[in-house]
Amino acid sequence: MNNENRDEYIIKKYQQDEQIMVQLFVQWCINYNLDPAELYQRAYPGQLQSPVLTDAIEQSDSEELAIDHHTLLDVLQLFGNDDLAFVVSEEIEKL
Repeated sequence: MNNENRDEYIIKKYQQDEQIMVQLFVQWCINYNLDPAELYQRAYPGQLQSPVLTDAIEQSDSEELAIDHHTLLDVLQLFGNDDLAFVVSEEIEKL
């Protein structure tokens, strides 16, 4: 694999993993009747809503998939979404 193909592969893999992280976040919100767009806006008030988040919300399924609070927090932090993890932590305390 040459450098260009390897770089493309790494970028594509990261984007796929990021999409899974967003889907987990959206599903967790659905499980607890929370608005993922509102939580995202609280975490990142100066940013426009992410197109990846919008797509995940539109494609979300109302069928519940159990997602542990700590797993979600770990995944968010793994991708550097510390502000969102903080907002999620606040919501977990309210549950």
